[in-house]
Amino acid sequence: MVVEIAGRIDRADIALLWERVCLALEGSSVEAVVCDVGALDDPDCVAVDALARLQLTARRLGRRLYLRNVSPELQGLLCFVGLAFVVTPELQEHELH
Repeated sequence: MVVEIAGRIDRADIALLWERVCLALEGSSVEAVVCDVGALDDPDCVAVDALARLQLTARRLGRRLYLRNVSPELQGLLCFVGLAFVVTPELQEHELH
């Protein structure tokens, strides 16, 4: 399952994004969620919060979350807050099969 995250994420968007992913996972047997963040504008702590919440949700549902098209800015933020190992920044194709 691929979820595209584009634009800028505001705090109010987090709940909607979370709900969208939860609904998609509930009706699916996929093992992994891939968030394509290549069109994410100006990643900040709110974007990191949203991705961390999606990661926690995926884990609670027994799924994995991967990021695709991670910008250097977002990767830097994930490392800075200690979440680089929590939200896997590189998609491994063999893990989706």
